[in-house]
Amino acid sequence: MLVLVAPGQGAQTPGFLTPWLDLPGAADRIAAWSDAIGLDLAHYGTQADADAIRDTAVAQPLLVAAGLLSAAALGDITPGAVAGHSVGEITAAAYAGVLTDDEALGLVRTRGLAMADAAAVTETGMAALLGGDPEVTVPHLEKLGLTPANVNGAGQIVAAGTLEQLAALAEDKPEGVRKVVALKVAGAFHTEHMAPAVTRLQEAAAGLTVADPRLTYVSNRDGKTVTTGADVISRLVGQVANPVRWDLCMETFQELGVTALIEVCPGGTLTGLAKRALKGVQTLAVKTPDDLDAARALVAEHS
Repeated sequence: MLVLVAPGQGAQTPGFLTPWLDLPGAADRIAAWSDAIGLDLAHYGTQADADAIRDTAVAQPLLVAAGLLSAAALGDITPGAVAGHSVGEITAAAYAGVLTDDEALGLVRTRGLAMADAAAVTETGMAALLGGDPEVTVPHLEKLGLTPANVNGAGQIVAAGTLEQLAALAEDKPEGVRKVVALKVAGAFHTEHMAPAVTRLQEAAAGLTVADPRLTYVSNRDGKTVTTGADVISRLVGQVANPVRWDLCMETFQELGVTALIEVCPGGTLTGLAKRALKGVQTLAVKTPDDLDAARALVAEHS
């Protein structure tokens, strides 16, 4: 059974969209999406530097556009389940037919702008903790005033909070944690700091035309499968200010009988977690069009 997953913010790197624009029709699709949302995706995906694409209002639409473009390049496939990490849930929702691609890009543009505005209120950020026991790590983070914003499984938790709180964490790591790594994001996402963005997303979501998912859709709020479009959208909106439970998503993949996992562009983060947590499951990260043939072969073997 094949699972298709989409990465979240922080997966972007300068120039990562460049090779994809050589695919037939890709440049036209990116241009149309750019016009629709008022953001030059081609420029940011090919020419902008790391600081420019770290901007939440830029990174989020760029990631969804790249994810949809690369998923479409795989051809007409039917994975056993789809899921996304953080903003990748919008990619997954579009792939599952809950939203059209155009609606997904419009929604993620609103999401990125709203979260950027919320992040501007207080200087905040996120950091990944490598290693450690969640039963020890989570209380330690809470003691420092931090939120376990991403519980990713495979020995990784991402903490979020103010820069002062993150600095205190760097000086006082939980027992068993090997390393604290600052993430390429511009705010404390999936925490109470993002509450103002939820209201704006609710307003934007009210104008969407939503369909029920045509594929098994796994929500990163709690790892549950979601069967109605209305529930998918409700979770997408609320998830902005609540922790991502990717560990529970991977548990659900196992319960569904996953044998292979493909991560759409810019792949790497989620396949890395799967290699450690989903033993025996074949994984493939789609980074450039050169990876498409191997991905299609994996699809043929596991669909």
